[in-house]
Amino acid sequence: MQNPNNMPAEVLPPTEPIEPTRRPWHAEVNRLLSQAATLCVEHGVEVEAYMSGAWAAYVEARPGMRDHLEEMHLRDQLDELRKLGRMGSA
Repeated sequence: MQNPNNMPAEVLPPTEPIEPTRRPWHAEVNRLLSQAATLCVEHGVEVEAYMSGAWAAYVEARPGMRDHLEEMHLRDQLDELRKLGRMGSA
């Protein structure tokens, strides 16, 4: 499995520059996602690596999102420990 975050830049073919367009934002997102998917398929990137890379890019684009997700995960773990009786509640 290849990691798209570690792919050397010279492996990827040149793409058209991202310029402001008159398209609605969701049409531009669809175009860019399709372009990314096509490049990944052309270079043999596994679907799991593509999805992981897309999710990582989304999380990195939202300041504080990673911290929020980590906190939610920790809370879920603590709730599970409480349900199992391995941790008391205050």
